[in-house]
Amino acid sequence: MKQVNEGLVSRYLNRRLSRPLARLLGRTPVTPNQVSVAALAVASLSCISFLRGHPLLGGVLAQASSIVDGADGDLARIKGSSSAYGGFLDAVLDRYADALIILGLTGWAAKGSGKTGPWIAGFAALAGTFGFSYTRAKMKAAPESTVDSRAVLLATRDVRLLLVMMGGVLGKGYGTLVAIALLTNSVVLLRLLSAYKAHCDGRPGDNDEKEPPTQTGPSSPGHEINCRTPVEDLLRSGA
Repeated sequence: MKQVNEGLVSRYLNRRLSRPLARLLGRTPVTPNQVSVAALAVASLSCISFLRGHPLLGGVLAQASSIVDGADGDLARIKGSSSAYGGFLDAVLDRYADALIILGLTGWAAKGSGKTGPWIAGFAALAGTFGFSYTRAKMKAAPESTVDSRAVLLATRDVRLLLVMMGGVLGKGYGTLVAIALLTNSVVLLRLLSAYKAHCDGRPGDNDEKEPPTQTGPSSPGHEINCRTPVEDLLRSGA
């Protein structure tokens, strides 16, 4: 499956700032891993700003974290120090940064409201964010799908952090959490359906000459996997 390496916001907005920053840092002893840590530090400041009731600053810092995070890869290429560990470290720190920013945004949105809605939306946004990253990693070996080439672009990390900034600037924390939750979890659902379809299309006995599993009796279906949906089963049964 073709991996989505760069979102629309990163490509057309963030890179205009992160690349000059990387070129500037290329003249210093700063390493790409240190830039990754710095991006996490900026995300931490965003969280603190939201929790202290400064949504405008929190939103701007969330977007700044996204820009700084884009500079580590460019800096690694400039210095010729790209490594598998660097990519791994960056991915792990990004997940902590996401958690901090969503936590701060949720705390601010729920502050003084006395309602559970913001907390539920915050949990859904956080779960969707982690699910988005996890399913992307697990589907690398799956057949190429239009899911990761189109719909996913609306929920990439750069888009989510831009939404956080807009929510902070406009004072719409709850709405921002709902939007992030809907976008990320929709992509997770699409990926599950895509993986399910790929699994069913590629199971033994469909497109190859492998023999079907041996039946052990009239009541034993062997190991054949039923890839019909419950709706299809109902239609087939005439219910």
